[in-house]
Amino acid sequence: MAAPTAVVLVFVAFPVFNALLFSLGFTGGINSTLAEIGQDIISTPSFAVFENLFHDSMYMRDLGATLIVTFASTVLTIGAACVISIILRLYGGYLGKLLSILAVVPLFVPVVIASWAILTFYDGTGFLRSVAASLGFSAPTWGFTLTAVTIGSVWTSLPFAVLLIAGAMQGIPDALLEAAHDAGAGNWQAIWHVLLPLAKIPLTIASTFTFIGVLGSFTVPYFTGPNSPTMLGVDLSRYFTAFNRPQQSTAQAFVVFAFASVAAGLYLWATMHSNEQTS
Repeated sequence: MAAPTAVVLVFVAFPVFNALLFSLGFTGGINSTLAEIGQDIISTPSFAVFENLFHDSMYMRDLGATLIVTFASTVLTIGAACVISIILRLYGGYLGKLLSILAVVPLFVPVVIASWAILTFYDGTGFLRSVAASLGFSAPTWGFTLTAVTIGSVWTSLPFAVLLIAGAMQGIPDALLEAAHDAGAGNWQAIWHVLLPLAKIPLTIASTFTFIGVLGSFTVPYFTGPNSPTMLGVDLSRYFTAFNRPQQSTAQAFVVFAFASVAAGLYLWATMHSNEQTS
């Protein structure tokens, strides 16, 4: 394990630790070049960079928008994945096959292409409004809004969630469902008391991966989202490149990491619980 451990330490752990020191005001050593080039650099070891961020109304608005879009996208993605997986498990047929094919299509579409397609579909001169205008009514404009970001996030996150949840539900023995039906349970009761509880661990894993993926996303909000408020992934890029504020950009990265760590903790719990069940 020496070689992979060394790679992780040199290329991951050390840069992360150094970035944390930079965000806390340690601007010497290899951080000195950024400190000389960047603007609004705080060279006194403290939490001042983080305090300034959390006292910035624009940043707090972006943080709130990011969390709202992340939670909404996660709920919609997992909800849609559960519906598709349940239809596949209980009914199958042409509807199940069609839904499963449509759900995995985003795997083969680059995120950049998908983001641009979503934007041109929902913007002011897009397909949706054009069709609505030809029929004599007005459709909403969702291009360059957080709604478009949510739609794009669900589109890109759905395939993984469907593959994970559907695979878990397909592995549930038929005998359990038949026993539930023999005891008088209908389909809804079988779903609520058999399928969903037994797929709890894959549901948790899919939720955490979706949450983390949307939280730190850049391409979808960059192409489809508004200029303000923006997602934190776009904020990071702007602070570093456009505003020349690398210290604030680094601090924002650790804020994202803090929220992602909560979801990662749920993932670790689900993985450990799954290992305990199989051992």
